[in-house]
Amino acid sequence: MAQAPLRVVSFGLGPIGCRVIRCLQERRGFVLVAAVDPQPVLAGQDVGRLVGLDHDLGVRVADNPEQVLLRTPADVAVVCTSSRVAEILPALREIISAGLNVVTTCEELAYPWASAPEAAHELDLAARASGVSVLATGVNPGYLMDFFPLTVSGLCQQVERVQVERIQDASARRLPFQRKIGAGLSPAEFERKLAAGGFGHVGLRESAHMLATALGFSLKQIEEIVAPVLATKTVRSPEVVVKAGLVAGIRQVAVGRDEAGVERIRLEFQAAIGQAEPCDRVRIDGVPPLEVLFPGGVNGDVATAAIVVNAMPAIRRAPAGLLTMADLALHWRA
Repeated sequence: MAQAPLRVVSFGLGPIGCRVIRCLQERRGFVLVAAVDPQPVLAGQDVGRLVGLDHDLGVRVADNPEQVLLRTPADVAVVCTSSRVAEILPALREIISAGLNVVTTCEELAYPWASAPEAAHELDLAARASGVSVLATGVNPGYLMDFFPLTVSGLCQQVERVQVERIQDASARRLPFQRKIGAGLSPAEFERKLAAGGFGHVGLRESAHMLATALGFSLKQIEEIVAPVLATKTVRSPEVVVKAGLVAGIRQVAVGRDEAGVERIRLEFQAAIGQAEPCDRVRIDGVPPLEVLFPGGVNGDVATAAIVVNAMPAIRRAPAGLLTMADLALHWRA
């Protein structure tokens, strides 16, 4: 017997939130019942036109989440508003209290037990009490640098080390992403923004913790390295022109070592306008050794929307509580 369509409430109508809604319209088994965004200019607009469809959806943007949650029966909330747990926590409290499952693109929530343990504990208890599931996912973190390597490790009898490389040509990504990696800044501006915090890609540490916990590695430390990628010639995206000597993007590396100082996890992320030879690569040192390569790389914006939508049915079937993508993977375990 076919299940009733999942009734979805969308929170956040930025580029990813809009792409998720377009993806929902292409799939069976989902119905958008409400959309919420705090920007006053969006209030009352039909969501269909707003997200780039050529027709109305009959759903108008609301700017009052409490009223939506009180008046609109729904099964799952998609939350695409912030990368930081602290910024998304108030909204999650309301959504969970209303009895909705949650799928969110909040990068820090992909594995919050190390960086935000109090919030993780609170959300887990609240979700269990309400009988709902909460999951953060996306292309990275949430798939290519954590969930996918775990899935690949299911072919192994033994795993000693995991290395993941994600090399992206950022010219094909959304403008907020290009800004987040510093495209167009001078090297000095890059360093100032980096020192101020809240800059760069969020999620490598979360992916490393997820991998280590799921694989049974006991890490003593995770070292992170962040550096600008400078343009050697003028490069451009549809929105940004970067002259030689300016910042084209960012390189971030997270290395996890165990008590003996042995490197167990290495995650390398590089995204830049005009990046040569983009790819996604997973290497596992183990029995057997494995390597998986995606030549050209995976477009993060397209894949994130797809992952969010594909996760919704799994969330409806999942146990209550705060979950990570590792809870859904079959993988090797020490």
